[in-house]
Amino acid sequence: MDRHDDFPNGHLLISPQALKDRLGEASLVLLDVRPTHELAEHGWIPGAVHLDLYGLGLTKTTPELLDAFIHMMRSQFALRGISLEHTVVAYEETSGIRAARAFWLLEYLGHEDVHVLDGGLAAWREAGLETSREMTAPRARSFKPNLRPELFMSADDLHARLGEPGLVILDTRNDDEYYGRSVRAARSGALPGAVHLEWTHYLDEKGRFKPQAELAMLFENAGITRDKPVVPY
Repeated sequence: MDRHDDFPNGHLLISPQALKDRLGEASLVLLDVRPTHELAEHGWIPGAVHLDLYGLGLTKTTPELLDAFIHMMRSQFALRGISLEHTVVAYEETSGIRAARAFWLLEYLGHEDVHVLDGGLAAWREAGLETSREMTAPRARSFKPNLRPELFMSADDLHARLGEPGLVILDTRNDDEYYGRSVRAARSGALPGAVHLEWTHYLDEKGRFKPQAELAMLFENAGITRDKPVVPY
C-alpha cells in the first residue's frame, strides 16, 4: 500500500520508487526547483531540468503586473520543455515551499497533471536511487495557459472579505514572521483574523508530508475544515 493512498488527493504526491518507475517516459518532465548551488553540490535526479522560482514573484497583484507575471512564467515553463500535455513532477531537497510554489503556479496556469516528489531529493537518496551530474538541454515547447481564477485571490479581494463568516485565512509563515519579529514585507505582523500554522508542521522529521490522519487533526484543531474556503499565504 502506498503511504499516500489515505489522502483524498494522494495522486498529487509521488514516491521515489513510483517516480523511478517512470523515468525515461517522453511525457514526463522533472522540475528541479532548488537553488543552483545545491545542484552543484548534490547533483539531481536523472533527466531533470532546473528552474529556481524563488526570485520570481510579485509584491503587488494589479491586473497589469499579474498579466506580465503570467507571461513570464509561461515562457519559463515552455523553455524547460513543459506543455499542458506533460506530466510534471516538481521537487527540491525535501517537501518544501519551492516545490509547492511550482505546483501552485502550474495548476493556476491550467496544468492538470502536476505532482510533488514527497520528501524530495532527500527521500530519493534515502531510497538508494542514483543522482546525476549530466543535464541535457530541454526542448522548448508551446505552453498556452488556461487560467484557473478560482485558485487566486488578490490582496484587494481578500481585504474586502475580511471578517466573512467561515472564511479561513491561513498564515503558513514561520513564527518570527507571524509575530512581527522578522520583517520580510512592507509591514510586520499578520493579516487580521489569520490562523497561524507554519508550513514545517505539515512535514515529518524526514521532510515528507505527515500521514493524512495527523494532518487532518492538525487542521481541524485550528478550525480548518473541508466545508470552509481557505486562503493560505
